[in-house]
Amino acid sequence: MRRFIAPIALAAAVAIPASASAAVPHTVQPGETLWSIAAANNLTTRTVAAFNGVSEDHQVVLGSTVMVPSTVEGYASLQQAGLVPADAAQAAAAPAAAPASGGSYTVQAGDTLSAIAARAGVSMSSLAAANGLDPNAFLLTGTVLSLARGAAPAQASAPSSEGPATQGAYTVRAGDTLGGLASQTGVSAEAMAAMNGLDPHGLLVEGTVLKLPGGAPAPAGASQPEPATHVVPDAAPAPTAQHVTAADIQSVASAHGVSPSLAAAIAWQESGFNNGMVSSANARGVMQVMPGTWDYVQQNLAGGRALDPNSASDNIHAGVMYLKRLLTDAGGDENAAIAGYYQGLASVRERGMYDDTQQYVNNVQALRGQFGGGE
Repeated sequence: MRRFIAPIALAAAVAIPASASAAVPHTVQPGETLWSIAAANNLTTRTVAAFNGVSEDHQVVLGSTVMVPSTVEGYASLQQAGLVPADAAQAAAAPAAAPASGGSYTVQAGDTLSAIAARAGVSMSSLAAANGLDPNAFLLTGTVLSLARGAAPAQASAPSSEGPATQGAYTVRAGDTLGGLASQTGVSAEAMAAMNGLDPHGLLVEGTVLKLPGGAPAPAGASQPEPATHVVPDAAPAPTAQHVTAADIQSVASAHGVSPSLAAAIAWQESGFNNGMVSSANARGVMQVMPGTWDYVQQNLAGGRALDPNSASDNIHAGVMYLKRLLTDAGGDENAAIAGYYQGLASVRERGMYDDTQQYVNNVQALRGQFGGGE
């Protein structure tokens, strides 16, 4: 059984006395990578990696701690690792230039309007107004924000080895139809509609966030720029502004005979316990439940209980019941069930685990140490 990966060691400690350190700890949030953490602090990935004693393609684990160095500390680490020549001190230590004002930023999992505004050097109210947003509403992952002024936070467009896009995430472009997308990805229009909570005969609105089959060919429209506005289909479960605790999830898991640490680790990896989270693939809530999965659980696994689509607690119940079914179908193989939760069990069986699925499994197993280990 894998155990929790301890916070990244400080390789620079031998070179820089602790009393002189200006480094600050950063707790990894949902959707973050080493690249995005470094870029948000105007540092290179190499600098942050060297300071923490890891490789540039290191996969950070949700909830672990990354130390963000000052530029001077970062350079000292690069020099100690032999990654920068001595005469390049000033160039290596200089922070990356801030993007020009008026840039844009794509919302990542775990982002908040206030945090983005602070990094961009604008007020939350002005950022909300500039983008036609309710300052108190949740942010949809994948939304492109226009930044009024100041330094733009770095877009998390890291290489696929660091932060691959969610399998099957797609935003509807002008001219797309449900039938056309279904045909291009090898499923029926009815199945795609059911998974995403859509009317199979209704109009498909540009900007609608969809989940397409994982591993299917990308639709022709994927080569076109994404619409600036993203639309969440009006279907259960609903994203609501509620946060839960590990104890809430563990209690539900115990009631359903599922490992409390496993359920809590998946919930933390998926949403950071935030029921307002909506992914770029149309998954919602604490357990990131798809509309189609919600309906499947309600009809087949809930035992006659009417699940409340607006309840964070029932989002947990739905996710845990679905996880229990995956564990059963996988013959008790936890890694296969975890992979199935992310990629789909049928896809895992047919195609094996994708690289990002394997990383997801590793992260979930590593996180379990925070929530009681293998219990």
